[in-house]
Amino acid sequence: MSQVFDAVLILLLITCALAVIHTKDLLAAAIIFSTYSLVLCIVWQLRGSPDVAMTEAAVGAGVTTVLFLVTVSRTTRHEK
Repeated sequence: MSQVFDAVLILLLITCALAVIHTKDLLAAAIIFSTYSLVLCIVWQLRGSPDVAMTEAAVGAGVTTVLFLVTVSRTTRHEK
């Protein structure tokens, strides 16, 4: 059962990474990137690295997402 869960997490990481690359909407890309960071946090925790998982959650999903959202709010969301 654990291997199935690991495979689902890896597929979700790959899907998020590809979605960030292909999306044109900056807000959607920032939200997808935040999801990627949260899933990666779970992967680190399952691998037995709680310190890395907490850092990923704080920096990757927390601070970086806030900075991206502030940046997107100060620019245009769609390409013209």
